[in-house]
Amino acid sequence: MDKKIPYKIYLKEDEIPTQWYNVRADMKNKPAPLLNPATLQPLKAEELEPIFCKELVRQELDNDTRFVDIPEEVLKFYKMYRPSPLVRAYFLEEALGTPAKIYYKFEGNNTSGSHKLNSAIAQAYYAKAQGLKGVTTETGAGQWGTALSMACSYFGLDCQVYMVKCSYEQKPFRREVMRTYGAKVTPSPSNTTEVGKKILAEFPDTTGSLGCAISEAVEAAVTQEGYRYELGSVLNQVLLHQTIIGLEAQAAMKKYDIKPDIVIGCAGGGSNLGGLASPFIGEMLRGEADYKVIAVEPASCPSFTRGKFAYDFCDTGMICPLAKMYTIGSQFIPSASHAGGLRFHGMSTILSQLYADGLFEARAVEQTSVFEAAQLFARVEGTLPAPESSHAIRAAIDEALKCKETGEEKTILFGLTGTGYFDLAAYASYNDGTMSDVIPTDEDIAASLAKLPKVE
Repeated sequence: MDKKIPYKIYLKEDEIPTQWYNVRADMKNKPAPLLNPATLQPLKAEELEPIFCKELVRQELDNDTRFVDIPEEVLKFYKMYRPSPLVRAYFLEEALGTPAKIYYKFEGNNTSGSHKLNSAIAQAYYAKAQGLKGVTTETGAGQWGTALSMACSYFGLDCQVYMVKCSYEQKPFRREVMRTYGAKVTPSPSNTTEVGKKILAEFPDTTGSLGCAISEAVEAAVTQEGYRYELGSVLNQVLLHQTIIGLEAQAAMKKYDIKPDIVIGCAGGGSNLGGLASPFIGEMLRGEADYKVIAVEPASCPSFTRGKFAYDFCDTGMICPLAKMYTIGSQFIPSASHAGGLRFHGMSTILSQLYADGLFEARAVEQTSVFEAAQLFARVEGTLPAPESSHAIRAAIDEALKCKETGEEKTILFGLTGTGYFDLAAYASYNDGTMSDVIPTDEDIAASLAKLPKVE
């Protein structure tokens, strides 16, 4: 080991950032505005407020404020599990025989097991401050639903979660954690909403998707007095809250004069990658530094690598606003892969614009390769990673092996934003040799993209 760098680098409690970073303030090309699906005109705050909390709408539309103060009540909750450690992966480096230096920001040190709590507690706080009765949401693998149920329990809010059907069945214990915190959990699509009934009528055997669950959660929010909808990824407000990850990583690295050459995050809707990478990309936008940033997505749901940069619905039921993003089409139903949190058809508008502008690269990886990397990481680093985070591990290992070939001593930083202790069915599938890779055909994606809304 390099005696100068500890295995885990912790900030002190009083060094936790007190502001979130809004990367849009530094973007020359701002993300395209959300559009009203009926008029195709940019949505105004008053049109979004029946769906989202007022303060969250303000954050969603704010392209200019670089730093946003974190409310004291949110900081108080953060201190229950933050700061999170920046870990030097000495044992992974040794196992790979690489000259690369590998670091990961570990966000799994809370009951939700992931980074999702960073935004959940903020969104629940704003709902409580507005005097609401409760909130609705969707969840894929269950991390976001678990996090929001915890946050709602803390603030005394009702929480209704629509969980993607295949994950509801694959991860029953995640469901029970949500129920333990008081949430009502419904498999999606369901017969409890009109949009759910419509989807089931057209696709009776569907395993569900995040797009389906979003449609149901939004309908549930707007049809109940005193409720609002809250989303765990994709939205500008979510990426804002998640920048606590990247800001802490920067501060921890600064303590030891560490500067990453490569920053890696998994990508489903954008909260993971955006939370870690945004502060580093901000430095790039301001001309202060240069990094190689890599987004890693599942080959079964390849929004960046095979999608189209266009306006699309954020939900399968086509009731939500239109967002300009990299998408494979809101009508695309991905295979029931084990990385449920990455099974979204589109990508954050912020990250989509940054990707279009060439600020980072993207790659798609198959799940068997992902679990190979996850198993190695678990064996040498001692933490069982979530399938979603393991996409970033796969790319980090690949980059470290390139350094082994070239002899370059690059510094790699990736986000380990979740633990895999509720994903043991997935690990069983991999260990039993029954896991397969389902990759959509060009025809599958083209058929979905053909249904994109017509926006000039």
